[in-house]
Amino acid sequence: MSRRRLLGTAGAAGAAGLALGAVGGATGYAAGRPEPVTALTTVGTDYLPFHGVHQPGITTPVQASGHLIAFDLLPGAGRKEAAALLRRWSTSARALMAGEPATNGDGGSTGHDTGHDTGIALDAGPSSLTVTFGFGRTFFDRTELTGQRPEALDPLPAFSNDHLDAGRSNGDLWIQIGSDDALVAFHALRTLQKDAGSAARVRWQMNGFNRSPGATPHPMTSRNLMGQIDGTGNPKPSEPDYDRRIFVPTTPAAGTPGWMADGSYAVVRRIRMLLDDWERLTVSRQEQVIGRRKADGAPLTGGTETTEMDLDKLGPDGSPVIAANAHARISKPESNGGAAMLRRPFSFHDGIGGDGTPDAGLLFVCWQAHPLKGFVPVQRKLDRGDALSAFIRHEASGLFAVPGGARQGEYVGQRLLES
Repeated sequence: MSRRRLLGTAGAAGAAGLALGAVGGATGYAAGRPEPVTALTTVGTDYLPFHGVHQPGITTPVQASGHLIAFDLLPGAGRKEAAALLRRWSTSARALMAGEPATNGDGGSTGHDTGHDTGIALDAGPSSLTVTFGFGRTFFDRTELTGQRPEALDPLPAFSNDHLDAGRSNGDLWIQIGSDDALVAFHALRTLQKDAGSAARVRWQMNGFNRSPGATPHPMTSRNLMGQIDGTGNPKPSEPDYDRRIFVPTTPAAGTPGWMADGSYAVVRRIRMLLDDWERLTVSRQEQVIGRRKADGAPLTGGTETTEMDLDKLGPDGSPVIAANAHARISKPESNGGAAMLRRPFSFHDGIGGDGTPDAGLLFVCWQAHPLKGFVPVQRKLDRGDALSAFIRHEASGLFAVPGGARQGEYVGQRLLES
């Protein structure tokens, strides 16, 4: 039965319940009242194209549900097998993003039955689905393409707040999935996992979420699990250097191979939030740690969320209104020689421990034209004295080269794998 027919049946059942409610009282009416049958909403119909200058899922508005997954190529799999895998993945991603059933990408043997759609997202529309692919440093060793490895994929430096789990870090291949419907997102995850077949196996996988579209009266910057508005300082499309900060130029500079033209670099960090410690603070103290008001994200120096911070403003006691170690002050591009990145995270919650401590926090994903000019200088500055560091722990990390978008008739990474 389709979703629309199911809603119609539910409406008919609700009409019967209305009569019972007249006898049984207001409770019966509230539980059984008929709901109008509605067409597929805009949440379901929103569509983003797979092909383009850049891959989707980078500047795309963040979605309500997401998955991050890394794969390692299996022993014996090299450049040929990687190319066939990226061809399958690209074919599946194009179909899924268009709201079409997933089928085997190239008709070849993958070690799994990928010739039919699982039906997980049956009846759903595209729901703003995006699928984004990247390559880790080790991918170039496995495929004997070390001469094509960008200098920007050099390992990230160690930071004092790192407690990294190697089993949940890095990987040969990385995929970011986002959608405004959780079933659509899982459908894509399951399809791409099956497509990997005998070429690659899952190294790690993480699930995330954000606020659902329509949950607020008007579009707003999302909040994280600390209750803070998160993403105010992101580069804005209206800024003249927006593309330059996020994407590799169409004609890459020395040290960056041509296949990375119009691509970007993703830094991925699993950041555990020590929520019990954070929630013991008063709201006033939380605001001092961040440097912004919790209610609306405005800087403590006044205005609205988008008002520039007045870093020179002093309080009645002569000390800066926004403390020297406030997170917003330290992470501000002007405090880091102009270093900037596009933060596009998901929240996560992976259960509650026996001691009642939630395993929850942020799946931090940031995009930049070069990590040494984006993530690294900002993180080094935060590492030296960010007040927020006492309430977070970095538990996993990865750095991935994300090539430009696939042209019509291409698969992602074709310009690398067939160079």
